[in-house]
Amino acid sequence: MKNILVPVDFSIYAEHALYMAASIARLQNAEIHLVHTLDLGDGVLPDDGVNAFDAAPFVMLTEKKFNNFINKDYLKGLKVSYSVRKTSVYKEIESISKEVEADLIVMGSKGSSGFEEFFIGSNTQRVVRYSSVPVMVIKDKMEGFRIENAVFACDFKEENLESYKMAFDFFDLLKIKMNLVYINTPDNFESSPKIIERISRFFNKLEDPYKDNADNVKVFSDYSVELGIKDYCKTINANFVGIPTHGYKGFSHFFSGSIGENIVNHLKMPVVTFKI
Repeated sequence: MKNILVPVDFSIYAEHALYMAASIARLQNAEIHLVHTLDLGDGVLPDDGVNAFDAAPFVMLTEKKFNNFINKDYLKGLKVSYSVRKTSVYKEIESISKEVEADLIVMGSKGSSGFEEFFIGSNTQRVVRYSSVPVMVIKDKMEGFRIENAVFACDFKEENLESYKMAFDFFDLLKIKMNLVYINTPDNFESSPKIIERISRFFNKLEDPYKDNADNVKVFSDYSVELGIKDYCKTINANFVGIPTHGYKGFSHFFSGSIGENIVNHLKMPVVTFKI
C-alpha cells in the first residue's frame, strides 16, 4: 500500500479518519493525500476551474485550515499532501483516486439514523458507491491501529469473487484475521445444504491462497443482515467489518435496498467496502 486518500471537512470525524490513515500509513510506509472541496456555487467559481480573484479568500482560508489540521504529533515523519477541489468529492472521487494512485480511501463519518440519515449519510454513501478502490469509514477515534479480528460478510455468489480477493489481500496486508460469514435471514432464507453448496462452488472458482478459507465460513442466522453482522461481531469479539458493494449501481443483492447503506451508516466500528 503506497497511497491513502482522505477526504476532509475539518470536522472531528475527519480527524478520526486522519488518525486511522496515519496509523496505516506508518505501518505501510505510505503517503497520505488529503482533499477538501469548496462548497461554492458557479457564481463564485467558473466552470473552467478556480478563479484566482474570486476564490482567493476561500483558498487562503482553506489552506490555513489545512495547516492547523495537519499539525498533529501522530503525523510526524509521514508524507502528507493536500489539495482543494471545486466540486463535491463524490463526483471527483474516481479521478482523484487515479490521480494520486490511491490504494485506499479513509473517510470519517458521524453515522446517522432517522430523519438526519438522508442528509448526513449521503456523502459517505456516495463516495462508497463511486469509488473503485476500498473505502474505510471511521466513526470514532481509535487509539492506534489495533484491529486484529475482522468480519467479511458475503453471500458467496460468483459476482463477489473479485471483491473477496480484494478483501483477502487487504486483511492479509494489514495482518488482520479475516472471519467469513454468511448471514441467513427470514426474508432470504436458504437451507443449510444449499448454502454449503453455494460456498463450495464459490471457493472452487478461486486459486491459492484465496481458497484456503473454504472451510472457515460461518453461517449465522439473524432477523436481518445488519443485526446478523452486529451480533456475529460480538460473538467473536471482532471490531472491524468488510462488505462487498456494486458501487454506483447499488449494493449487491445480498445487501439489497438500504441494508448495505445501513451497515456503513449505523455500525460504530470501522467498515471497509470492496467494489464488486
